[in-house]
Amino acid sequence: MFDAIVVGSGMSGGWAAKELTERGLKTLVLERGRHVEHGADYTDSLSPWELDNFGMVPEEEAAEHYAVQSQCYAFSTATKHFWVKDTDHPYTTAEGKPFMWIRGYHLGGRSIMWARQSYRMSQIDFESNAKDGHGSDWPIRYDDMAPWYDHVEKFAGISGARDGLEQLPDGEFLPPMAFTDAEKDFKAKLEQAYPTRKLIIGRCAHLTEAQPQHEELGRIACQYRSLCERGCSYGSYFSSLSATLPAAKNTGNLTIVTDAIVDSIVYDPKTGKASGVRVIDANTKERRTYEAKVVFLCASAIGTAQIMLNSQSEAFPNGIANRSDAVGRYLIDHLSGMGAGGTYRGFEAHYHRGRRPNGFYIPRYRNVTEPAEFARGYGFQGGVLRDNWRRGVGQPGVGAELKQKLRAPGPWRIGLSGFGEMLPRADNRVTLHKTRKDKWGIPLVHIDCSLGDNDRKMIEQVGKDAKEMLEMAGCTDITVRKHYGGAGLGIHEMGTAHMGKDPAKSVLNKYNQTHDVPNLFVTDGACMASGGCQNPSLTYMAMSARGAHHAAQFLKEGKI
Repeated sequence: MFDAIVVGSGMSGGWAAKELTERGLKTLVLERGRHVEHGADYTDSLSPWELDNFGMVPEEEAAEHYAVQSQCYAFSTATKHFWVKDTDHPYTTAEGKPFMWIRGYHLGGRSIMWARQSYRMSQIDFESNAKDGHGSDWPIRYDDMAPWYDHVEKFAGISGARDGLEQLPDGEFLPPMAFTDAEKDFKAKLEQAYPTRKLIIGRCAHLTEAQPQHEELGRIACQYRSLCERGCSYGSYFSSLSATLPAAKNTGNLTIVTDAIVDSIVYDPKTGKASGVRVIDANTKERRTYEAKVVFLCASAIGTAQIMLNSQSEAFPNGIANRSDAVGRYLIDHLSGMGAGGTYRGFEAHYHRGRRPNGFYIPRYRNVTEPAEFARGYGFQGGVLRDNWRRGVGQPGVGAELKQKLRAPGPWRIGLSGFGEMLPRADNRVTLHKTRKDKWGIPLVHIDCSLGDNDRKMIEQVGKDAKEMLEMAGCTDITVRKHYGGAGLGIHEMGTAHMGKDPAKSVLNKYNQTHDVPNLFVTDGACMASGGCQNPSLTYMAMSARGAHHAAQFLKEGKI
């Protein structure tokens, strides 16, 4: 018997484990994937010429085994071992509604490969559902989250500048990374032409100056290599393997079991609580049960929904804590893939230092400082960098002539990538397949998710804005990227067990505690009632730390 079980070891699970163990709870972390050793199992020490096929996975292999995962920008021969084989982990989608479910099943989860952009949600975001009527009203507001944002930022190490923007609250930042000279020029032009838009340096989970609490865990300052999706042996960016799980281990209260696929939650009708979880060994298929006083689901929005829906009993025939029929519903991702790029002129005598693993950010302005014909808004991530010798991979040429041409840097390139807020809709949902099961006998996930009218209007405007801003700056060779037509590639899936005030319409209360089962908590992306347009990982961290704090307090007080 453990005090707590945490299902999942990634962004949310690592934080839940850290906070629970530091409060004295004997905690079991269950990870469905294999063990990964921080540093030893990374490929960040490999030079470009040491990678098979210069990092490119053969088309035949990608098409056969990684049809979905290979669509992620970070997929290569250097990282292939961090992504699931789609053939080993199938799922189904509704006809004509593609959803790209990007996954990494291993200790640390996607916290090893994430893009590290770290932004707070604002009061505007927490009020949006109530004000425009889309989705459930959040049972919390920014003031409830602010101290927990502070808490996780200090420990994780977030670099950034204090910009004083209402729609993007400032935080506890390490020194910001620097703009390139061309970015400084673009910032000046943009803010002069559009006084209601701002361009700021990205806020990212990189140690620009390691603090004592970071150094105690063996983490040091960022080396500006920009090989982050391979894992960082220096621990310079935040991951559960470099930070939260080692901190939890240091308490002496942590137990980790890998290759442990959680099939379902055990519900005890006599107590009205969860008594533990059922697990299938990924290798032997042996079944066993672990018991605990409190259970945290941190298996990702879709994975958590699958576990809850598969946890059927007489009390909950449609899945545990699903009296509202909201489990699996309101699936959202960030609208992504659209934007524009071009050549930035006028800085041919300049270059930039290092390979900064970060870019700039244009925070949301639609329906904040500028009106729109749709609800919510979007931000842009981007950068202006100069092409290096790697551009030769895609250019014709051979021998000395090609080598000589590549000795000089190429032109400056600018890119703007939009990330928009997708509205929560009840018919966008995750269910269990009625007949098909995976190799462990668990019903497959079925995803039925499509874009709405508001989403399509936003996507169209993102492309127009991006093109217009590049034209304003005098860019040439401008290309506009169109949206790919589905969802999932934002890799920000959320909303399948959302927080709300009404137990008849939502799954979780203001403490991330299920309305129906008091000792069952959900703190991953499933808990989100809306997504804003900001990268959500920082909010998952804060939700997990906050939820674990309250769970430990409730246990101490005998409330659960």
